[in-house]
Amino acid sequence: MASSSFPDVLGWIQSLPPVSQWQSNSMSICICPSKSTQPSLYLSITKNLQNHSSSISCTIIASFNIPITLWSSKSIKIKTHTTKLLDEVSIYNLFCNFIQDILSFGPSKSTSYLHIPSSETINKFRDVFNLSLLTLTFLTCIYEAPQDLRLEYINILKNYLTSSKSKESSTILMRLLGSNIEEQWMRSLNLAVTNWIVGFKETNHSVMTPSPLYSYSISTFRLWKVQLYCPVIAMKIENSSNNSIPERLLFSLLYHQLEGVIQLGYKVVPREKWIAVGVNVDNIRCDVIKLVSETLISERGAGALEKHFPSRILLQLTPIIQTNVLSVSVSKSSENPPREIGLEKTIEGGFDAPSSFLGLKVSAAETMTMSMKPWKFEQSVHGDTVNLNWSLHDNVDGREVFSSKPSKSALVQSKAWFKDRYSSAYRPFTKQGGVIFAGDEYGENVWWKMDRKAIGMTMEWEIKGWIWLTYWPNKYRTLYNETRRLEFRETLKLPL
Repeated sequence: MASSSFPDVLGWIQSLPPVSQWQSNSMSICICPSKSTQPSLYLSITKNLQNHSSSISCTIIASFNIPITLWSSKSIKIKTHTTKLLDEVSIYNLFCNFIQDILSFGPSKSTSYLHIPSSETINKFRDVFNLSLLTLTFLTCIYEAPQDLRLEYINILKNYLTSSKSKESSTILMRLLGSNIEEQWMRSLNLAVTNWIVGFKETNHSVMTPSPLYSYSISTFRLWKVQLYCPVIAMKIENSSNNSIPERLLFSLLYHQLEGVIQLGYKVVPREKWIAVGVNVDNIRCDVIKLVSETLISERGAGALEKHFPSRILLQLTPIIQTNVLSVSVSKSSENPPREIGLEKTIEGGFDAPSSFLGLKVSAAETMTMSMKPWKFEQSVHGDTVNLNWSLHDNVDGREVFSSKPSKSALVQSKAWFKDRYSSAYRPFTKQGGVIFAGDEYGENVWWKMDRKAIGMTMEWEIKGWIWLTYWPNKYRTLYNETRRLEFRETLKLPL
């Protein structure tokens, strides 16, 4: 029966004797067992015979009668007079090799921000090392594994990747790499996921995404942070038009991913008879980022400006244990749009043809204008749960964008608000196409009143969220439109 967790490859490497004691030219460990009669995947370490075994190389192979090599490492120098095959420096270099090759699968080849601390300073280095190899194996299978074996390998590896142990190791690794490399890492991974799903759909296969959403949370001094990534192709379609989607437009829409950051500030204020716990919005950022180069998306797609945009964000904050919660207070139920009401009367006069009555024509007109903020923010309470809701509205008719479909006349109208949405001075998005909600505009506190018995406890809060992405045509001439949605859930800690 296959193991439910990825093997401890680092432990195996550390236990290997020096090459002088080997009975063959290579040593191997199974990293992806096959459930059928098909060959399994192995990590193999092989002597370099060209220079008297002073170096080795690692390969990922499919164990056919004639093994197929899917990946090879750089040559690794070894010391000849040791009791182990690899010392700490060599293992660290192999770890860096894994990371660099994972990043090479992504749209950006620059790793100028890559700085990896020494292995002695890395918390749970064994788990992080094994996870990096697991991720590399997953990407390698998507791009290099034989077509008839790819699905089985990926199904096994995706179960490893989505386990709770892998998620914990991923959080450590992402903190280790830093935000810039983290973004490149996730773009490499989600580009591979997108390519894999597109490829299988083209062969009329129905596939489940290996990890529709990657997210993790950080609870630190007076700050909660949730980071999330999701390829657009993995998001659930909530509604779409009945029009068929052109192939070039489909390429543009699918080769993007959502990148989100949710930062909430919190404070604990002891009172005489209770504890006040306040949470406020520090920063919420959602961006839709392309997974391929702009050149490729222009050649094969409909251009980089045809992509989804955020249309709604809903967050729910709930204390998991509610025994000590006395009450909840919010600062506002809704933010109403400003209205500018003006009355303009005009009278036009002129002489008409002699056959008209008295030859005089008079007309009068009245106009009234209203301005509306495109994003509406609301707070609401359900039990001890607080909802924070941002929703985008059509400036023309005031309807929610995520839950409605545009009229055909609006789709073809050249001056509709969603046309030129990344360059117009009145755009509801950043120039990159995302949104930022900052504390200066959405910084009102939500307050929980807690029993003083909770002093000294570390409470857990659940943050559950939904993000909707919508596509309406921008420059491309089409009637196609759709809205997709993802859901995430994280646990945050708060010491009282």
